[in-house]
Amino acid sequence: MRAASIVLRLTLDRPQVPGAARGKIINHFIRNGAQAAMNTAQITDTRILVIGAGPGGLCTGIKLREAGIEDFVILEKAAGVGGTWWHNRYPGAECDVKSHLYSFSFELKADWSRPFAGQAEILTYLEHCAEKYGILPFIRFGHSVRAAHWQEDESRWQVETANGQIFRAPILISGMGMFNELAWPDFPGLDTFGGTFFHSARWNRAHDLTGRKVAVIGNAASAVQFIPEIAHKTSQLHIFQRTANWVAPKEDTPYTPAQLAHLRDDPNAIHESRAQIYKDLNEFILFSDPAKQVEYEAASLTNLDVVQDPTTRAKLKPTHPFGCKRPLFSNLYYPVFNLPHVELVTEKIAELTPEGVLTTDGIERKVDTVIIATGFKVTQYLSAIEVTGRHGRRLEDAWSDGAQAYLGIVTSGFPNLFMLYGPNTNNGSIISMLEIQIDYIVRQIRRMERERLASIDVRPEVETQYNDAMQREIREVAVWQANCGNYYSVSSGRMVTQWPHTIDEFCARTVHPDGEVFEAVRATA
Repeated sequence: MRAASIVLRLTLDRPQVPGAARGKIINHFIRNGAQAAMNTAQITDTRILVIGAGPGGLCTGIKLREAGIEDFVILEKAAGVGGTWWHNRYPGAECDVKSHLYSFSFELKADWSRPFAGQAEILTYLEHCAEKYGILPFIRFGHSVRAAHWQEDESRWQVETANGQIFRAPILISGMGMFNELAWPDFPGLDTFGGTFFHSARWNRAHDLTGRKVAVIGNAASAVQFIPEIAHKTSQLHIFQRTANWVAPKEDTPYTPAQLAHLRDDPNAIHESRAQIYKDLNEFILFSDPAKQVEYEAASLTNLDVVQDPTTRAKLKPTHPFGCKRPLFSNLYYPVFNLPHVELVTEKIAELTPEGVLTTDGIERKVDTVIIATGFKVTQYLSAIEVTGRHGRRLEDAWSDGAQAYLGIVTSGFPNLFMLYGPNTNNGSIISMLEIQIDYIVRQIRRMERERLASIDVRPEVETQYNDAMQREIREVAVWQANCGNYYSVSSGRMVTQWPHTIDEFCARTVHPDGEVFEAVRATA
């Protein structure tokens, strides 16, 4: 094993090893190392396993305890709670849903500093929830889940972690959601660049950008937030744009002391604010009102008017309808393009060179820092790890033409497996959607207790009918049918991320009686 570890270390330390070869070598040692570790692994049995201590995992733990269920373990790969709010610490990171709604209904917070809270404030809130509701003792930090296998004879899941530990439980709840595996661009040269290179979702906080020549590849949600924070520090900033995005103004003036006092002293104030945000968001996410669409586009174009150079302004103007891609919000992004050292580049990238970025027009822009802002592989969900269900079928194969699940929560052939922020549940406030999903899961767990069921598995015809209807409903959202290169769809054409209705409608569907939805197996003992 010592010789093997030396080979692995040399592979990791030598960037000149081609990326594909590096990946094969590393994966070989991950597999072999995990197998060797399993021979001496500690095995932990519990009733319920939860993957992830982000908002979904934390809320699950809180709801389980509220239901009197204490026999559960939460596996979290990071050293702290928060999920995406733990990992995404790039400058300017903040939420695009107002915080009075982007918070748990049972733990309202009246003293958010501004309407749209930043990463640090959201993380502090989630840490507070974990501590207040006693969830920390249930979490195993530093446990990255590598694989999950259904054991039919035992009616339980066996979960393996990257550090060689094994956890077994009848019920598995995935809180992995959409934002797991980083998305990297596919042009050559990623392993040849000689400067500093990192992904925005894993920000290199030790690297000072002051006076640096920087290339930012990507211009969507994260880039729109961090570019204004770094632009004034750099000596040269090249922003590489593939598709122009709609960037609407953001009503984000910090709360005044008088406003905070009102929210604190009037017991109805926070509830009224939350209800109004919820109503506005439910209307916004439908993209069904032509007058509203015109209004949103006009506001975004007014926002864009601040860009002084007409050529740059034209390149920043979207050609697709508002809502086709994820709408973005910022008051700070467009003014960046008035800085003399900032360049918008719309030519296609040919490759990264040892000294910079080469575009297809033959121009090489020499930089010392490259920041990749291309987001996540959001269509993978739980299939980002190795999951096998009945008869050893892989989740990746079950989802060969795109991730799908009944209510976005359960998928056929994988008994007692529940997903949070699963396929076709992305729209509105994910915190609200998560609470609805967790309430549904707890009801199913209670049913299993009541009826002494060893397993439940959604019937394949139910899942098929639900998802066929879902795709028809998605096709009725006109703006999503435009050709804008959004991340919502997979190669088969299925749109696997978006929920095409209101949050209220999702809630209504989860509370329908569904005893006939599942194939149930009774416990024998």
